[in-house]
Amino acid sequence: MKNLKTIAIALFVAVASISVNAQTKKIDVKASTIKWVGKKVTGEHSGTVNFKDGALVFKAKKLTGGSFTVDMTSLTSTDLTGEYQGKLNGHLKSADFFGTEKFPTAKLVFKTISAKATDVYTVTADLTIKGITKPVTFDIALSGNSATTAFKVDRTKYDIKYNSGNFFENLGDKTISDDFELTVAIKF
Repeated sequence: MKNLKTIAIALFVAVASISVNAQTKKIDVKASTIKWVGKKVTGEHSGTVNFKDGALVFKAKKLTGGSFTVDMTSLTSTDLTGEYQGKLNGHLKSADFFGTEKFPTAKLVFKTISAKATDVYTVTADLTIKGITKPVTFDIALSGNSATTAFKVDRTKYDIKYNSGNFFENLGDKTISDDFELTVAIKF
């Protein structure tokens, strides 16, 4: 019984010291941006999607965690206007791509973080799109109250196979790259 009390007290002290030393910084969703680029044989399209919420976790000024929710219903192209923009936005939100009616959010949760250089970290995170979770790895750079990263995502890992040359033959100039690029600027 004495050992149980000692273990319980030790665990309480350990948890309390961790929570005291860890600092969670919520992101400013209005000032933070996610830009995307999708490429095809005949060119590319670009646009934005908004954060719904998110936070970075620090301990002794070192990045130790993070998680973000993205509002997939905010997905929009910025390289087109008018009718063509509406058509592309509608197609990207359809089941052919992100199925935003059924899957209105995407999620990114940091799993492992290692220091790469001063204020630069290599992160492996779980990315969930369309209810499918796969790991992604990227570098994130911190500067003051901001962070930036850029990385590619293989859409086919999330069952987004529309016009993928790896799944369909004879697409010709209708082929769309499996990877899309994300450039992220976070303010907190």
